[in-house]
Formats: sequence, structure tokens, C-alpha cells
Amino acid sequence: MKVEVDAIDEQYLMQGFQKIANRITLGLVLAAFIIGAALVMRVETTFRIFGYPGLAMLLFLGAAVGIAMLAFTIVFRDDRPAEKPGV
Repeated sequence: MKVEVDAIDEQYLMQGFQKIANRITLGLVLAAFIIGAALVMRVETTFRIFGYPGLAMLLFLGAAVGIAMLAFTIVFRDDRPAEKPGV
């Protein structure tokens, strides 16, 4: 008796879920940076960058760098699924 099972690749599936979870988490952190910067924008301070409050601008710049790194990772560094022979 021979049983053949054509199952999904659980390890590859879990790696995909891990990537998705990491991206969602990073997206939430970057959104928090942007919201925090927007709230801090109204605070009067002597430290200014480009005429805006310095802390708010640092948060915005940090979010912009994080978004750029996330986009770079998604576009250039993601593993592509291997083609199955004969498909």
C-alpha cells in the first residue's frame, strides 16, 4: 500500500505569515510616528527644523526613512517562490 500526500509547504507558509506580521507591526509603528509628529507639531519650541518644531520633524523623518526601507525590502529583498519543475 502506498499513500502519496501532496500537501502545502508549511515552513514556507509560516515564513510568509511571519513576513506579513512583521510588515503590519512596522506599519503600525510608522503610523504612530506620523500621528505623534502631528500631535507634537502644535508645541511651541525654540528647536526648529525647516521652520517646524524639531521633535516633530525628527519623527516625520524617522517615519519617512522607515517607509523607504520597508518599500526597498518589499521590492528588492523578498524571496520569490521557486518554480516547480514541470509546471
